[in-house]
Amino acid sequence: MHPSFYLARCATLTRCARPVLAALGLTVAAVTAHAAAPQDLRAGADAEVVERLPERVGAAPATPQAAATTARRWITLSRDMADPRYLGRAQAALAPWWGQPGAPAELLVLQATVEQARHEFTAARATLERALQANPAQVQGWLTLATLERVAARYPAAENACRNVARHGATMYAAACTLETRSLQGQHDAARSGLTALAQQLGAAPAQRAWVLSLLAESEERAGRDDAAEAAYRRSLADVADGYTALAYADHLLRRGRASAVLDVLRGQPASDAVLLRRAYALRLLGDDAWRPVAAEVQERFAAIAQRGEGLDAHARERALMALWLDARPDVAWQAARTNLTLQKEPLDWWLALQASEQSRDTAAHRAVVQALAQTGLQDARLARWQPQAATKTSAQEGQ
Repeated sequence: MHPSFYLARCATLTRCARPVLAALGLTVAAVTAHAAAPQDLRAGADAEVVERLPERVGAAPATPQAAATTARRWITLSRDMADPRYLGRAQAALAPWWGQPGAPAELLVLQATVEQARHEFTAARATLERALQANPAQVQGWLTLATLERVAARYPAAENACRNVARHGATMYAAACTLETRSLQGQHDAARSGLTALAQQLGAAPAQRAWVLSLLAESEERAGRDDAAEAAYRRSLADVADGYTALAYADHLLRRGRASAVLDVLRGQPASDAVLLRRAYALRLLGDDAWRPVAAEVQERFAAIAQRGEGLDAHARERALMALWLDARPDVAWQAARTNLTLQKEPLDWWLALQASEQSRDTAAHRAVVQALAQTGLQDARLARWQPQAATKTSAQEGQ
């Protein structure tokens, strides 16, 4: 089976721009490759053209098939340009069926994809449940559900969703889904073996191979095998310069104190909040005062969001990173990190909450985060100093 669907990997358009649209038959050519990331503009003459948006937005597509095609294009563009505005275009394409009881399962999955990208995780899960009840063969729906369960640190539920991917014939994607989930639980050697084998099988499919290699890189990093992780990140980016992988690799390099390499990796990436934060932090580590205007731009973006009356919770991860990395305000970082942890519980989110609560010297809060982490079953070398039993547990799991 060779489905032409996009693969969900995480839940944000900020750090990781998930769901990752792994170039499986999808293209943004019909909507343009020249769109720019949003930015605040100074007032000018009334006749001044400040931006040309791709493709005129007209009436909603007349058929479910046309709506699905159009929505996928906008979702793809949103991810590629790190620009959430295009999610609104996707929703507009789906408008006649959005939230309707009799909506086709395929359109419900696309609705859930938009909801997921906006951090509306509860709504996304409910929408997926409706889609999968209507059509259990919606493989993309199971993959997206698996992502939502991993983001919530519900690993047994994620594995169940992966099994349903296999049940409906997408065996390669099911294997990758399962291996990623098990790696999060400490089965790093099995993940290395399985993901390496999958990457070798995808020699003629660079986009899919890049996705598998990025999963391998993350697994190796969780295992504490930094050199192997770097090699996999580089191989993945050589196939496809994916924004999520570039950010994950940038975090890897920052952790290893290689700030100048971060700037190289992020060069050419859309100027999302997540990218700008890492650029600013790398510049600051290098002693380059150019970090200040970059940080100011991110701060202005947050202020503009608040001024529009939009909630900042979906940006809690970035606000916490800014307070921790650039503002030297661990107390502010902890408040944002705590909010973020109610939304998503990926390794970065745990690290952020642990660092911020520890640096803010809120002993009780820090202890609560450590205890909550222990209950998830997540095993990650980057969190090892807060997981005293991690090494023993991982060794036991690998021996099973």
